[in-house]
This record gives sequence, C-alpha cells and structure tokens, in this order.
Amino acid sequence: MSDIEWLQPTFPVNLVTVVLIIIVLVSVLQGATRGATGSAQRFMQFAAEGAATVVSVIVAWKLAAVLSPVVEEWLKSRQIVYPDEELGLFRQMYYTFVTGIRDFPLLRVGTVFVLAYTACKAILLRLWLFIAYGAGLMGKSPAGGGGRSWMSSGVGGAIGTLIGCGRALLVIACLFVYTALFPESPFTRYVQASTLYAEGAARVVEPAGGELLQQRLPVFAKAVEQEFSQILQRKYEVIDARIPSDIAEAAKQITAGKETDEAKARALYQWVGTRVQYDYDKVEQYEQKRIWKEQTPEDTFATKLGVCIDYSRLYAVMARAVGLDVKVVTGLGSDGRGGYGPHAWNEVFLADNNEWVPLDATWVSSGSNWFNPQGFDKTHIRDA
Repeated sequence: MSDIEWLQPTFPVNLVTVVLIIIVLVSVLQGATRGATGSAQRFMQFAAEGAATVVSVIVAWKLAAVLSPVVEEWLKSRQIVYPDEELGLFRQMYYTFVTGIRDFPLLRVGTVFVLAYTACKAILLRLWLFIAYGAGLMGKSPAGGGGRSWMSSGVGGAIGTLIGCGRALLVIACLFVYTALFPESPFTRYVQASTLYAEGAARVVEPAGGELLQQRLPVFAKAVEQEFSQILQRKYEVIDARIPSDIAEAAKQITAGKETDEAKARALYQWVGTRVQYDYDKVEQYEQKRIWKEQTPEDTFATKLGVCIDYSRLYAVMARAVGLDVKVVTGLGSDGRGGYGPHAWNEVFLADNNEWVPLDATWVSSGSNWFNPQGFDKTHIRDA
C-alpha cells in the first residue's frame, strides 16, 4: 500500500480539496469579523505583500545574474586556502560555505538571490507602510464586533473571499511545483485528483507560467541535486586540509618512480586497501550501542584500522600529498545480497586523461579490481 492509499477509505473526500475550502472559509470568517474597514486594510496589506514579493523576485533574479560573476571573481582574488591546522566546527562550516559559494554556481546564485530578495522585500514593505500610514490607509479598524452592521460584515466577508482565493492559489502554486518535480509520486496523483486544485492549476498557474515550470523545474532540480552532492563532499576537503608529515612522507615513498597520475593513484589505492584492516568492532559499537568513534586520517594511518569513510579520508590525504586532486564521496554501496548500505569511496582526477575516475579502497580485500572498473555506478550510489 502506498503512502497515501490509506487516506482514500478513511477520507472519501480529497483532503487537498478540503484544505483549500477551509482556507477560503477561514478567510471569509476573518473578513466578516473584521468588517468592511478592517478587511479593506487587510486586503491592501495582502496585495502589497504580493506585489512586493513579485517585484522582489524579479529584482533579486536580475541582481543575482549580475552580481554572481562579481562575487566569484572577488572570492577567487582572495585566494582562500584551508589552514594547515585542526579546525573547529564553526571554522569548518565557514570554509565549506565560502569556498562553496566561490566554486559552485547554483549555490552562489542562490545565496545572492536570497540576500537580494530579503533586502528588496523589506525595503518595499517598509516603503508601503510609510505611504499607507501617511495617507491614513492603515488606521485602526473599529474594535470589537458588537456594533458592526450586517452590511459591514457582508462587505468584509466578500473581501475575505478574495483574500482566501489568493491564499488558496498560493497553496495550489506550491503543490504545482511539487507535482512538476515529482510527477510519478503517489502524492502527486492524489493532488491532481482534487477538482479544486485542477481548476486552479489549469486556469491560473499554468497560464501564468506552468508550462515553463514543468519543463525547467526537473532539469533545475537535477542540477541542484548534483551540486549539493559536491558540496557535501567539500567538508572532507576542509577538515582534512592538514597533511601530517608522516602521511606525506609515506605517500611520496609509495608513489616514488610513478610518472603518471594514474600510476600514483593506483599505487595509493593498493596500499591503503591492503594495509588498513576493516574495523568490525567500530561497526558493532555503532550498530548496537549507537556509539560512533570519529577518527582522523592520522588515526587511521597509525592504527591501520577503520571503516569505509576512514579508508576514503586517508586515501584523499595521501593523494593530495603527492599532488593529486581527489574527492571523498559518500552514498550507498551494494551489500552483495541485492541491498545497499551507507558507504564512502573516492574519485581522483587523472590529468593525463583529463577525467575523474572512481575507486574504492575499502573493497580491495574482496580480491576484485575497484579502481575505475566498468559498472562502478551499479554498486555505488552517490548521496543526493
């Protein structure tokens, strides 16, 4: 049974339709309670907020497009490097975020957009309030409801209906975005079964840009997913920026005489995979007692014990010590029985071939080749 199938026998009426009706009815009730004057003021405020939102989105989008290259160039000119020392949590977050803005275009555009949108909307709303109060449009509405006439309540209810319809359309627009991103999900089918949603989407959202959203949103979401995965890996570059001298010396000895990037990368892959032993006690401690023993690449190098993330972090530090560009990748790895579990591995850049290739030093003990084999992505699924 899917996540939403249980709703249908329990609630014979579509809940999306019910929620949209409730939104409108509550707004009508609020309008009738406020009366004509209070509802008119609330409607002007609602319209002003809507207009400010639209204008702020347009302005912020334009500013993000203009300022993003400027921010990128400025951050590159700062020549930010990770300190060769152990970093605390907040410094790790700082370097991950700042270098992420520098290197990842969607994160940079998104950050500039959010800042510009927030500033623009705050300015516009304050300007509106200044004008509204100056013109007497936002004075106090009559207190209490005992002396309010039926006509005033009726007008207020009518205005509340307009506000309620506007709120319902906002909800429909949000649901439309969800259905565009996840067209095959059970919840999408449930949403689309709502007659009110279907009417609002067909008559308002789609004519206002729905077709563009349906075409572009999935592509944009995929790009965001890929970039977010890269940002997740950046943290290991930050926390493992310091290369201990004993690890650097070992890496140089292991790769001595190796002329190509691939030869160096393979030598380190073989060394880490055969020298480090899998720490089953660490896994048992976590699975049974939820105790996680965090360890640095230096700990792994010294003890020659670790789990997949420890293999991967040690490999990355050793690879960087000999000038290789390398990433720690997290995700899911095949358990060999048709299932998957949390796993970590590496990707290394081979300048000779101008390509990134995957490798899994943890699985060297299996006896198979896990340095850029065919079908690697069938047994390894990146985090997203």
